[in-house]
Amino acid sequence: MALSLLEVTAEAQAILDRVEEVVVGKRDVLELVLIGILADGHVLLEDLPGVAKTLIARSFAQATGIPFARVQFTPDLMPSDITGSSVFDQRTASFDFRPGPVFTSLLLGDEINRATPKTQAALLEAMQERQVTAEGVTHRLERPFVVLATQNPIEYEGTYPLPEAQLDRFLLRVTVGYPSDDDEVTMLARRIDRRAEAVTLQPVIDRDRLVEMQEAIEDVHVSEAVRRYIVDVVRATRAATQLQVGASPRGSLALLTAARARAVVSGRDFVTPDDVKVLAPAALAHRVSLRPELWVRGVRTEQVIDQCLTSVPVPPPEPDPEPQPATGR
Repeated sequence: MALSLLEVTAEAQAILDRVEEVVVGKRDVLELVLIGILADGHVLLEDLPGVAKTLIARSFAQATGIPFARVQFTPDLMPSDITGSSVFDQRTASFDFRPGPVFTSLLLGDEINRATPKTQAALLEAMQERQVTAEGVTHRLERPFVVLATQNPIEYEGTYPLPEAQLDRFLLRVTVGYPSDDDEVTMLARRIDRRAEAVTLQPVIDRDRLVEMQEAIEDVHVSEAVRRYIVDVVRATRAATQLQVGASPRGSLALLTAARARAVVSGRDFVTPDDVKVLAPAALAHRVSLRPELWVRGVRTEQVIDQCLTSVPVPPPEPDPEPQPATGR
């Protein structure tokens, strides 16, 4: 029996509550990551070291009860170290495929920009097609399959910036940020109380339940006015003078998918313009390219997306459906 959207909302909030047991004061960031997972998309966590990017990924894997694998990206990492390789079996005199860490449900690609472009590209097929091709044989990845990748936005020595084609595979790009003073004090108090560094969370759901939650997102209503609003916002990025390249139609689809997931997390079965406005920076900022003179001046693509949102009229709310006349017997 298919899940109702009310059930999805309740379980999404339970997952967030469970992850907040170890990640303090970042509910808005956790919501964005969960939105990416429920939308069956991938999330790029871009921030400085030590702000709980890896902890967030591991905590979501534990709270949702799905298999988890971590790959530390380094310059000497080979594509087969991620996808797997064929090994000769002397007993059978044949080659057997040994799956790599990509054959999991939640893959953490730690410091993904430290690997060479050839190794980065090894993830492209898995992220887009949910499959891996090795030695001419295609191996399907089981659902769910989500990549949470991290990278340091200010350290460039020994790194290989992700190309646009790879960035476009991420549904959302999220910045974590430092906690507030009170939240950091709470974090220290919890560390003292548990008397251990490592934290293990009890799962709220299991893998099959998460797949059902992802499928239920398709029942969220998106009106024609909101669909046109999404297109208008994306088209505004293509007309923005500050940008060399605006968002592609994949950006429109990403914004639509993420907005439906946010509606459910917020307890609604329909998308509002506010969903689009809140998610636009995370869904579009990594899909556009600044003009070089603005990049040198430190302008961020998120600022340009905010300007595009300001320039696009917000559609009025939909009228309530007219009541149906009662039928007499």
